[in-house]
Amino acid sequence: MFLVGLTGGIASGKSSVSSILRELGCPIIDADVVARQVVEPHSRAYVQIVRHFGREVLQENGEIDRKKLGQLIFANEQKRRLLNSITHPEIHRAMLRQILLYFLKGYRYVVLDVPLLFETRRLTRFLNHTVVVYCDPATQLSRLMQRDGLTQEQAEQRVATQMPLKEKRGLANHVIENSGSREDTHRQVLRLHTTLEDSMEFLLVRVVAVAAAAGLGGLLLYTIKWLVS
Repeated sequence: MFLVGLTGGIASGKSSVSSILRELGCPIIDADVVARQVVEPHSRAYVQIVRHFGREVLQENGEIDRKKLGQLIFANEQKRRLLNSITHPEIHRAMLRQILLYFLKGYRYVVLDVPLLFETRRLTRFLNHTVVVYCDPATQLSRLMQRDGLTQEQAEQRVATQMPLKEKRGLANHVIENSGSREDTHRQVLRLHTTLEDSMEFLLVRVVAVAAAAGLGGLLLYTIKWLVS
């Protein structure tokens, strides 16, 4: 099994591409979903967040108020780093557990849906393929304004806070052009899925895994024999 990173920009259509891949039977690990799961009440990250940021970042039901926490760290680099040091290790552990589960189930590849894939670069070294969902700037602004009810100025400000899609496009191995119709996007995703399914990269990973398991098994057997001799 090998890993594929999926990313994009605000209103570029990454979620739509992720949904199509899921419909095709691809296992998807959504970093945003995982990030919410690891801060659920009484989790290790939740306890640390409350300890360092206080109960004022909680909603009435005891859950983390992501909006309040975001406002708290927005202009404070030290607090942002502290939050990242709490959540990122938990997110990576949770994602690794899901990856191992899919590996054991025999999937050829797993898609990691990560919005800030190229911004953080923490995961890129583990990926065999990277995919960017791209749309032209005018389409991106139009979709964002319509989706969130923003003015053009507000939409431009939000887009400006992210790495430009053109830059992400230059970093990716594969690009899904999502400026057109859903049908066109679907065809592109289907071609990508076929390419990944036909790849033999997963065999190398499995051979290495089997060899490692055999090696550990042999070492364990040798140790037992040595101990009882």
